[in-house]
Amino acid sequence: MLLFGLSMKSNYFKPEEFVCKCGCESNDMKTSTLIKLEYARVSANIPFIITSGYRCKTHNEAVGGKPSSAHTKGYAVDIKASGSAERFLIITALLQAGFNRIGFAKTFIHVDDDPSLPKNVIWDY
Repeated sequence: MLLFGLSMKSNYFKPEEFVCKCGCESNDMKTSTLIKLEYARVSANIPFIITSGYRCKTHNEAVGGKPSSAHTKGYAVDIKASGSAERFLIITALLQAGFNRIGFAKTFIHVDDDPSLPKNVIWDY
């Protein structure tokens, strides 16, 4: 399957998983993010359920996202995480894939590779 008309093929993700959830159908995910995400999914060997991908500015504001959110630039996704063992597998795989911006909460993990934001950071919500 082709992702977003790119030459990158995915066995794990569908383009609609990354579309803005407000109904505007916006999707401008960056290739760098998708390649790393695919690598992390292979490494973790568990499903990644994308709870938030690309966000238009209106939707980002509606969900309380920061104005400079990496979601609005196509560099970020949130992945569902159910429990500490799953969270450990996902975070380990994301780090192995080269991501260096990770936020974690009780039910999800945020990951991005926005080049304009600080590197080598992990935070909680």
